[in-house]
Amino acid sequence: MIAGQLALIMAALFTGAAIYVSAVEHPARTALDDRAMLTEWKPAYKRGFAMQASLAAIGFLLGVWAFWETRDWLWLAGGVALLAGWPYTLIVILPTNNRLLATPVEAANAETRALIVKWAALHAVRTGLGVAATVFFLLASI
Repeated sequence: MIAGQLALIMAALFTGAAIYVSAVEHPARTALDDRAMLTEWKPAYKRGFAMQASLAAIGFLLGVWAFWETRDWLWLAGGVALLAGWPYTLIVILPTNNRLLATPVEAANAETRALIVKWAALHAVRTGLGVAATVFFLLASI
């Protein structure tokens, strides 16, 4: 069942990227001054969003495919966990993203820093969804 194994790989890649952002990139970013922090966040966010959204969508589709082949609910649960990041991002995180993206770098200040710290806390939920998806897919694989 190649679909399930590919789903596991997508979930693991998604989770690894999310953990990297939370554990490495964000702490390094917050060590910068406000302007430099926002300057770094904007392109990193855009690239990270494209990568993680793609991994989540592909992982979801592969999880559904594996579920269809096996009727094992763990494949479906993993796919749903990955895809849950999409509505969460659009409903919960997007207002913060939009405020940060609309802020000119020259106008970055303590409020901008607080928004980036808030963004990281919100992003941690996506990391948790990735971990859950990876665990579901791993359990289904065993």
